[in-house]
Amino acid sequence: MNELNPNIGDVTPVIRQLDEAAINRIAAGEVVERPASAVKELVENALDAGARRIEVSYSQGGKSLIRVSDDGCGIPGEDLPLALSRHATSKIDGSDLLNIQSFGFRGEALPSLGAVGRLSITTRASGQDGAEIHVTGGCMTGVKPAALNAGTVVTLKDLFFATPARLKFMRSDRAEAQAIGDVIKRLAMAEPFVGFVLRDVSDGGDGRIVFRADPENGDMFDAILGRLSRVLGPQFAENAVPIDAERDGIRMAGYAALPTYSRGSAVTQYLFVNGRPVRDRMLYGALRAAYNDLLSRDRHPAAALFLTCDPLLVDVNVHPAKTEVRFRDPAVVRGLIVSGLRHALAQAGHRSSSTVSQAALGAISPPPAAPRVYQMDRTEKASVFAEFQGAYSARVERHAPDDAHVDTGEPAAPTNDTPLGAARAQMFENYIFAQTEDGMVIVDQHAAHERIVYENLKSQMAENGVAAQALLIPDIVDLGEADATRLLDEAETLSELGLTIEPFGPGTIAVRETPAILGPCDAAAILQDVLDELHEQGESSTVRGRIEAILSRVACHGSIRSGRRMNADEMNALLRQMESTPHSGQCNHGRPTYVELKFSDIEKLFDRT
Repeated sequence: MNELNPNIGDVTPVIRQLDEAAINRIAAGEVVERPASAVKELVENALDAGARRIEVSYSQGGKSLIRVSDDGCGIPGEDLPLALSRHATSKIDGSDLLNIQSFGFRGEALPSLGAVGRLSITTRASGQDGAEIHVTGGCMTGVKPAALNAGTVVTLKDLFFATPARLKFMRSDRAEAQAIGDVIKRLAMAEPFVGFVLRDVSDGGDGRIVFRADPENGDMFDAILGRLSRVLGPQFAENAVPIDAERDGIRMAGYAALPTYSRGSAVTQYLFVNGRPVRDRMLYGALRAAYNDLLSRDRHPAAALFLTCDPLLVDVNVHPAKTEVRFRDPAVVRGLIVSGLRHALAQAGHRSSSTVSQAALGAISPPPAAPRVYQMDRTEKASVFAEFQGAYSARVERHAPDDAHVDTGEPAAPTNDTPLGAARAQMFENYIFAQTEDGMVIVDQHAAHERIVYENLKSQMAENGVAAQALLIPDIVDLGEADATRLLDEAETLSELGLTIEPFGPGTIAVRETPAILGPCDAAAILQDVLDELHEQGESSTVRGRIEAILSRVACHGSIRSGRRMNADEMNALLRQMESTPHSGQCNHGRPTYVELKFSDIEKLFDRT
């Protein structure tokens, strides 16, 4: 056995105190995982110092050089050696580890960086002379005078040179540079009134600016929207709805994108707690739950949410990286996110994202294969007309269904004060063409009516409750005492959804009723799914999700089918229903229900600009 474990020998092990250099290298393994981690720690220090402008430069993905310059308050020269010692910080006094209102507070970043790289700090506090200090592999030099106008410049070279084994785990320069960019963008979103510049100086000189965000102006909401537009792009800002909700002393603000502006992965989900960027599974799960019946499983919402609360209600002292948090009452936070987002998205009504229209315009107007020749430049108009007529006929035969039909009916006069306008025609017995005040919309009649029916069914369920089906013989489920107690705590909530449970001996639950709409079902499997969600997220939406999935299928089968001819009154009635129904901009599967084309865009298609 001893041969299998070289740490076990015949001699009794001796307990010894590690030296300071080893302690710092161990701490660096927790705090500094990669160059992006070093950038995060240094930029957070700059923000805590009150900086209004921060510039970050890196070379070779941060492996050979990281330099962070700021215009903050600076560090007095005599305090530089203390700043480089472990657990020395100006952020807290140690008396209250819960009331933390700064980014940093552990006092580990600078000594850890100095232990694994070549670190130099040049700084100047207000009213004092500039000073600098150097640390190489944990060995510190004395403080020297230095020239600097104000603020602090921290330079880190040859990261992990003192622990070369860590270098083997570094990714490519490009991947590490992307990670640095992600860190800067998250911090830039957290601090919209601070200017950020990110430079790649791998090729020497001033390098090239990879990212730049000037300080925003206006109130907090305007500043956040401006910064999000800069970081995530103007399309996000165009297709996002403002969020502002509060519950039990916790406030949520920010912006969430419309369901039709979804992504293939969760790369555009940004969460902040008291200004701190975090990556928390519970918060991400709540965000996903808010879009539960608005997106298909392979699509992900885009959002930037800022949660603020009393520091005593959240513990940020969970992990050295400070990206995980623990709330005193996670159920309140999760409920706030779900209800706040659902309310804001419902307020958006029938609105659909602008990217849908842009994609449609892109499909309509492919780039010309040859230079355009306009009618006045042609000489043989008769042959040209014949050529066009032949090409058009061939295209119709190739793409149009046999039952293609245009039903103009007796269209009503255009209604300028209605967003979706007045119906003008039905094409291919599925698409409604309507004229608006400044353009036109094309509506998928089946998808639109499916969402309307689904929302009506959900409203009826909320008003009348979920019908329960009593079991002739109760299902007896053995779960264990802890799990049974956890489920019984949720018995009242489950009963509202038609699932009635009660205790049946130690660790055993009897299922008396199940939701009638589910029909015959495996009660034990449902309870296990509910338990899994309770353990992971603090609350469960399994039963509601199954009920809503059936309502969605009922809505699909009970809505207007493709191929149904509609007259003008029916089409206009559908448009008015869409305008008054929440989430009618997308069907139950997350696809858009209509495309809007502005008149100016239509004219561009015909070069009439």
